[in-house]
Amino acid sequence: MSALCEATGADVTQVSHAVGKDTRIGPNFLNASVGFGGSCFQKDILNLVYICECHGLAEVANYWKQVIKINDYQKTRFVNRIVSSMFNTVSGKKIAILGFAFKKDTGDTRETPAIDVCKGLIGDKAKIIIYDPQVQEEQITRDLALKKFDWDHPIHLQPMSPTSVKHVACVWDAYEATKGAHGICILTEWDEFKSLDYKRIFDGMEKPAFVFDGRNVVDAEKLRKIGFIVYAIGKPLDAWLKDMPAVA
Repeated sequence: MSALCEATGADVTQVSHAVGKDTRIGPNFLNASVGFGGSCFQKDILNLVYICECHGLAEVANYWKQVIKINDYQKTRFVNRIVSSMFNTVSGKKIAILGFAFKKDTGDTRETPAIDVCKGLIGDKAKIIIYDPQVQEEQITRDLALKKFDWDHPIHLQPMSPTSVKHVACVWDAYEATKGAHGICILTEWDEFKSLDYKRIFDGMEKPAFVFDGRNVVDAEKLRKIGFIVYAIGKPLDAWLKDMPAVA
């Protein structure tokens, strides 16, 4: 940022002061997750890349490009962790997706990590069942049918390809989503996911039953005592997972 400030005539101390005024900077913002989403964060980083390139700051621009790349890597790593944990394939297996919005308390799905995670699982022919308390099935279907960044186009110009989401279903109940599932992926930190009856869920799932917590919503140790194999992002690995790769 100091290099960009010098090139544009800005004062880096004023920039740092303004950033520091954002109450989200700190414990509330630094939670690990499957990846960031939303309409602004990636767009703003790419705008920063553009400004840096316009001022001849190629090295600085490349630094910020890496933020986008590491975010994509995080989503890919999460999918690879799921596949490797479940005997190196999810083909034909039912995976329940809990949460599709990019964050809780919103129905906004723009750049949500759930899109890339679901597409990665669909690519290995998993059967995806999605539950989100606010996102409509029509929106989910549209998001999964779009090419990257097409969400920013007018709806009538967005390409629709229903065949690309033929392995996806949406339900309006978390218990219905998890019934008969081989694994659960938590992709949005909805409060209701903390208080679900996971013993009831476990009893209704195929065994071994997996939980992949991309938002660190659940108490992993409590779920392990129930019988789940649990992967919580950034947390100590379940014994089942320790010798399994997180990359393809």
